[in-house]
This record gives sequence, structure tokens and C-alpha cells, in this order.
Amino acid sequence: MFSISQGTHASKAAQYDDLLQQARALIADESDFIANAANFSSLVFHTLPDLNWAGFYLFDGTELVVGPFQGKPACVRIAIGRGVCGTAARERRTQVVPDVHAFPGHIACDSASRSEIVAPLIASDGTLIGVWDVDSPVANRFDDEDALGMEALCTAFIALAWKK
Repeated sequence: MFSISQGTHASKAAQYDDLLQQARALIADESDFIANAANFSSLVFHTLPDLNWAGFYLFDGTELVVGPFQGKPACVRIAIGRGVCGTAARERRTQVVPDVHAFPGHIACDSASRSEIVAPLIASDGTLIGVWDVDSPVANRFDDEDALGMEALCTAFIALAWKK
């Protein structure tokens, strides 16, 4: 059985380093993308504090479609360029949103969400796979250190889980 380690007294960078090691170990021996995405979502959701949603929106060639996640039911489809997820996909750049109510065009799937971070998932050939989306009920929950940590997690996830 896999054990989730929570480093509540460690620095944020140390927490992300530990989480990265756990994620690599969790998905290294599994070849199914959806299974890995489901476990990755669960690992992050249950390890990092103050989250109310963590999951994937996968690009189907036209729009983002909800994939494996942890949290309340989510919006199913998001247009490229719409909301935080669509903006991250269009710009191919991580979006750190301290207050979702101040983000123009924010899509409120869960009214309890106050802040959000979304990292684009890009294959080694430059293809958009989707986005990794994490929400918090706490304003200003995410910062540049979280962006670096999430980007490292996503890079490792794609390297290990994306086989196309």
C-alpha cells in the first residue's frame, strides 16, 4: 500500500521535493495514463494543505475536458482562452491567481474556491496535453514557489505517464 507523507513542518520547497519523489514512485511502474492521472490527483489533493480541488483538464483537440480529479463535481468543458484553465492552455504558461473573483472571466465551478493555480501540460514535441488545475478555499494560497513546485510535478508526470 502507498503511504502519503505530509511534511507539515518542512519548507514549501522541501514539501514539493518530497511530493515529487512520492509522485515519481507512485506512477513509475504503471503505464495507463488515466490511472496515473487519478492517483496523481489524489496524492496532491491529500498531501498539500488547504486544497478543495486538484485535477486534470485534457485537451481533446478543440477544448479542455475534465479528467481525473479530487474534489466536488467540476465543469466538464472549458474553451481554450476561457477562465484560468483556458488561459493557461492558450498561453502555455502557469497561472497563479491569488483571488479568483478578481480574474476576468473566471469560471466558478465551486463557489468555495478563492485562489487557483493552473499549469499547462505540454508533451516533449510541444503538443498541448491539457492543464493541471488546483483550487483552494483560501485567498492567496498559491505563490511563485507553488508555481515552481507544480511545474516540476507536471514535468515529471508527463515524462513518466505520457506515452503518445
